[in-house]
Amino acid sequence: MSGRALEVLATGPLCTVQDQGRPGLAHLGVPRAGALDRPAADLANRLVGNPSGAALLEVVLGGLEVRATADTWVAVTGAPAPVAVGGRSAAPGRAERLPAGAVLRLGAPGAGVRSYVAVAGGIDVAPVLGSRSTDTLAGVGPPVLAPGQRLGLGPPAGPPAPVEAPAVPPRGTPTGVLRVHPGPRLERLGPQAFAELCATAYVVGAEADRVGLRLDGPPLTRADAGELPSEGMVLGSVQVPPSGRPVVFLADHPPTGGYPVVAVVDPGDLWQCAQLRPGEPVRFTRAR
Repeated sequence: MSGRALEVLATGPLCTVQDQGRPGLAHLGVPRAGALDRPAADLANRLVGNPSGAALLEVVLGGLEVRATADTWVAVTGAPAPVAVGGRSAAPGRAERLPAGAVLRLGAPGAGVRSYVAVAGGIDVAPVLGSRSTDTLAGVGPPVLAPGQRLGLGPPAGPPAPVEAPAVPPRGTPTGVLRVHPGPRLERLGPQAFAELCATAYVVGAEADRVGLRLDGPPLTRADAGELPSEGMVLGSVQVPPSGRPVVFLADHPPTGGYPVVAVVDPGDLWQCAQLRPGEPVRFTRAR
C-alpha cells in the first residue's frame, strides 16, 4: 500500500468495490461479481491512467462522499450524477484533480442507477480469489462500504487520459431494448416461448439488484411445470421461475439454477441491465 487513501464520509444507498470479477470459478460455486456496467468502469479507469482491471467504486444512486489524503486523479462515469470536487462543480466523464484534504461528492443521477468512481492507482483492498470485487450474494470480497472506512490506494500506473467521446447511446441512458439469444431449455416452456418473450412488454421490478434484473409483466406460459435439476447458469441468463416473470441474471447471480432459461442477453447489452431503474420499460429482441 502506498500510504495514499480515501476516507469514506458517506455512501448513499449502496457503494461497493468492484473490478473485473472472478470469472472461471463457477465450477467451485463462486459467482463472478465485478462491475455491472463494464464499459463505464473501463472508461473510468482509462481516464485516470489505470489498467482495466483496477478496482474502483460502484455507486448506486449517488450520495458518495470521500476525502483524499493525498493529491490524486479521479474520474466519474456511468449514470450521469452531479459531481463536486473540493467544493466546485466538476464534469463527469473526464479526469479531475482531487487535492489532498479535498472531498469528492456525488449527487443523485437524473437517469441510470450506477456511477463509477476510479482513482489513480486503484482501490487497494485485499484480493479474495484473485479479485477485489464485493459479491453481495455470497459475501465474498471486501464488505459494502460504510462511513468511517479508509480505503488504501495503489501507486498511479500512468498519467490521466484525455476526455473520451461517449459511446452511442451514451452510457447511463439505456434504451431498454435487450438483444437475446435462444436459451437451452425452451422445451420446458413450449415452442413459442422465445417468440412470446420477445413480443411481451416488461418493466423493471422493484427488487432488481446486482443478483438479477427482476421484471414485471404478463407471465410466460410453461409447457412443462415439472422440476428441473439444478444446472450451471451463465451471465445474462433469462430464467423463468414459477411466477412466469423473467429474471435476468447479473454479476452476483448464483452459479446454478433450477428453473428453465428461455434466453441469454447478448454481452453487448448487459451494461443496460446495470442502469435500468424500477418501472422503466424492457423489451427483448432476437440477436442477429
